[in-house]
Amino acid sequence: MSDANKTTDVVAPADAPVVAPEPVTATAPATEPAAKPEAPVTTAITSATEPTATATTTTAAPAATETTGDAKPETEQEASPLAQLWEAAKNHGHPEIWGVPLADPANHIPSQIVFQKYLNANDGDLAKARDQLIKTLDWRKKSDPLDLVRRMYSKSKFEGLGFVTTYVVDGKEVDEPEEREIFTWNIYGGVKSIDETFGNLEEFINWRVALMELALQELNICGAIKPITADYDPYKLFQVHDYKSISFLRSPPHVKSASAETIKVFAQNYPELLKEKFFVNVPAIMGFVYGFMKLFVAPKTIKKFHPMSNGANLAKEFAESRIKGLGEKLPAEYGGKGGELKAVGKEPFLTAE
Repeated sequence: MSDANKTTDVVAPADAPVVAPEPVTATAPATEPAAKPEAPVTTAITSATEPTATATTTTAAPAATETTGDAKPETEQEASPLAQLWEAAKNHGHPEIWGVPLADPANHIPSQIVFQKYLNANDGDLAKARDQLIKTLDWRKKSDPLDLVRRMYSKSKFEGLGFVTTYVVDGKEVDEPEEREIFTWNIYGGVKSIDETFGNLEEFINWRVALMELALQELNICGAIKPITADYDPYKLFQVHDYKSISFLRSPPHVKSASAETIKVFAQNYPELLKEKFFVNVPAIMGFVYGFMKLFVAPKTIKKFHPMSNGANLAKEFAESRIKGLGEKLPAEYGGKGGELKAVGKEPFLTAE
């Protein structure tokens, strides 16, 4: 993948051919002798390499009917990349991506956004975008993320480890995507038991996907009214990973497995959704994390990753946000004046079991 703002993750340091119609031969009525008509009559004949046109002159210069074999008629021009991705999605059959019911992007803005993100993630390479799209549809059909976000997860394993927060202009509800910022927070320093949280890889991935789908609900692509382009796309979110008080610096094998699998899942299935990613309170022994990233993440995406040794400096990173005082809205431990994540954030559903 190319300049893909992919939402990668880390869990611990650790169209049919046109058939030429049969030529039409003009004949005089059987009851009348053949006579030269007052005005010449021509019959339009189309070919697979020439557009159909109504003749307005008696003859056409021979050169006008010759083609090189390379040109295509207007009716045979290749469909747009977005239309081709829509066709691929229709042929696949899975009906949604990120909660967006897929439809013709020509008249459905949310679908246009989804398909355009796959093109953007692959620098406009249609073949690569189609391949990634189909793989995402395969994965969503198998994993059913919309069901995962409705499931209950173990409180003892995941409580306090993941939150979604939404900040808007002046604290009001707004529809403009530029006036709303979504954050996902992964508080891996809050893990109580490595074995419980990361021991069951499938369970952990399901929980992590549920957190991402929760954030996508807040991003509200389904309600989008503005299309995006390769250069304009406000439908992205911030991610913060906090490793404060991390206690498993040596990264047991199951932690590394969870990290590697999460990176692969997110790089493949959530392209162009990341705005910036901050690693805060990062221990010096986190080099292996970046090793995993470089295997699956585009170099230009890596540049959007910001490691910070002091989480209290995070608020300063948002001084130029369109949302005035965004940094101050963050929790105090990240340099802001806002409430704690447990008070203002949303978590996947938790159960005592």
